[in-house]
Amino acid sequence: MKIKKRFIAGAVCPECKAVDSLMLYMENNVEQVECVDCGHKKSQTDKQVSQAAKQPGSVIGIFKPE
Repeated sequence: MKIKKRFIAGAVCPECKAVDSLMLYMENNVEQVECVDCGHKKSQTDKQVSQAAKQPGSVIGIFKPE
């Protein structure tokens, strides 16, 4: 299966400072960002994913079947 890659308009690479060179794609359900000029890669780690998913007070209730 081919991975669909998209460019991020106006984005600047944190490594080489190139503009419009970052592409975004999903790999194993993890967002990956890669610079096509210098090859710099960044992905969202599990810790970042779990922190984003856990918002204080977001649980409405817990179902306890009896």
